[in-house]
Amino acid sequence: MRFASLRDGSRDGKLCMVHPDGARLADASHIAPDLQAALDRWDELEPQLRHLAAELENGRVATDPLSLQRVQAPLARAYEWIDGSTYLNHARLVRKSRGAELPPSMETDPLVYQGGSGVLLGPADDVPLPDPLLGLDFEGEMAVILGDVPLGTRAEDAVSHVRLVTMLNDFTLRNLVADELAKGFGFFQSKPSTAFAPFVATPDELGSAWHGGRAHLQLKIWLNGRVVGDLETGPEMHFSFARLIEHVTRTRALTSGTILGSGTVSNADPRHGVSCLAERRVLEILGSPGGQPTTPFLRAGDRIAMETFDARGRSLFGRIEQTIVAG
Repeated sequence: MRFASLRDGSRDGKLCMVHPDGARLADASHIAPDLQAALDRWDELEPQLRHLAAELENGRVATDPLSLQRVQAPLARAYEWIDGSTYLNHARLVRKSRGAELPPSMETDPLVYQGGSGVLLGPADDVPLPDPLLGLDFEGEMAVILGDVPLGTRAEDAVSHVRLVTMLNDFTLRNLVADELAKGFGFFQSKPSTAFAPFVATPDELGSAWHGGRAHLQLKIWLNGRVVGDLETGPEMHFSFARLIEHVTRTRALTSGTILGSGTVSNADPRHGVSCLAERRVLEILGSPGGQPTTPFLRAGDRIAMETFDARGRSLFGRIEQTIVAG
């Protein structure tokens, strides 16, 4: 099953189910008014949702054409948004840009931070840039949305708490990061609102691409219409989502609707390109005699798009397509 949240004047939007063709939506609000309500009663409502999915596939449910502008983030606000850093190639490169080394513990103990979850952007929402000197960057990531997860959940039991899988663009203001981290307390101003793909999918929708607590897919990213990344999301994800869940529930339980991100997808082979500009800039610094980057960070008018495909070439979560605007 795949779901989307249609703008209806409310904060949380109306729950819709996505047709298998990815181009149409069916009203699912008679089962649950919004996605959070569905997650809160998942065990009770899942059979009804699966029945609707079967009826939809058989052409017995009315649909409307998908419009990205009418779709908001699947969860426009979430109880928690926790992001990891599971692609160690990315961690190594961005630390080089700050003159820092990768701590040895990052290979054995996951790194996470808690992002702002009150205002989450939809797939076609404009992205405000208050000042181009802040160094706005995109970051293509995978994420899971969880049901209730008990304190002390072990990795071997964690995947059962994954309700949905999706893709996101976790924007970063790179030129604020170093000063914030130097204070020894973590990100805040350097992490503006995150943007989400229009669809979320149950793990079984991914088929064989969902295994080992990872989504083994192809993430493609365009900047101003040109491909900058064509990445594999599975093989180089050092910590699985199961391991991340074990890590974040060591000292607290999680509530349904918690979003857990993979961190920036990154492949060591440079032929895959990048899913953030910071990596490209580091490679330019390392590969040039003068040690200077030539790629600028995002500016007003830039357009960033990303989409995730399975082995059959199907776009699983729909397309994020946004414009950077001054303001």
